[in-house]
Amino acid sequence: PSGTVPVLFCFSVFARPSSVPHGAGYELLIQKFLSLYGDQIDMHRKFVVQLFAEEWGQYVDLPKGFAVSERCKVRLVPLQIQLTTLGNLTPSSTVFFCCDMQERFRPAIKYFGDIISVGQRLLQGARMLGIPVIVTEQYPKGLGSTVQEIDLTGVKLVLPKTRFSMVIPEVEAALAEIPGVRSVVLFGVETHVCIQQTALELVGRGIEVHIVADATSSRSMMDRMFALERLARTGIIVTTSEAVLLQLVADKDHPKFKEIQNLIKASAPESGLLSKV
Repeated sequence: PSGTVPVLFCFSVFARPSSVPHGAGYELLIQKFLSLYGDQIDMHRKFVVQLFAEEWGQYVDLPKGFAVSERCKVRLVPLQIQLTTLGNLTPSSTVFFCCDMQERFRPAIKYFGDIISVGQRLLQGARMLGIPVIVTEQYPKGLGSTVQEIDLTGVKLVLPKTRFSMVIPEVEAALAEIPGVRSVVLFGVETHVCIQQTALELVGRGIEVHIVADATSSRSMMDRMFALERLARTGIIVTTSEAVLLQLVADKDHPKFKEIQNLIKASAPESGLLSKV
């Protein structure tokens, strides 16, 4: 057809010939890839478009401002999940998620007293550093509200939920309102259910997740341990409350360093959370 150029679109092990208008650029090529391979492309991943360059005898990243002018071969390459997740935290791009720390869980969750005290410390730190906090409560009508020891003064939202994941529409809307969120610091219960499902959904949306190991637990230590192992293998950062707070302060000269230092002067409880099964 006049005004169109033949292009071979390659993805994974497939190669499908098609054509695009003369002068088509990056956006049109992406649209074409989606129309040809849409059902096989995982939209949560990042991709790079490459062009086969005769002079090099191999694919090269699509040059800036590229426009199709002659017959060519292009491919869509999914990037691996971050090459290394460095896990840097800065207050301006971080949100704290406190998950289902409710009264009815008190007798059932292992070391619940310890994770309450560490959760309270994290919320105090968030207030000092001006970090937004989102709190959920699983079916509060039946399971009660957040435990009294946890001071919810100044938190951005306290939301009831029935889904296990915290990523409910109201939370998504709140995240969209906070500019430049890159990281979520996640803690609460239970590690292998609500924490795990929340972490995986957030990572799927391109947010880096830090799970605070000394502020998350389950009814069973076996469930907790294998959940943390699984999450760490997917690139989620499993860390501790002190590491998180000092990473957010980053400098002894930070105006809030003294306050944070006082907060962590007494070490977090060295509880049985560390014991192996």
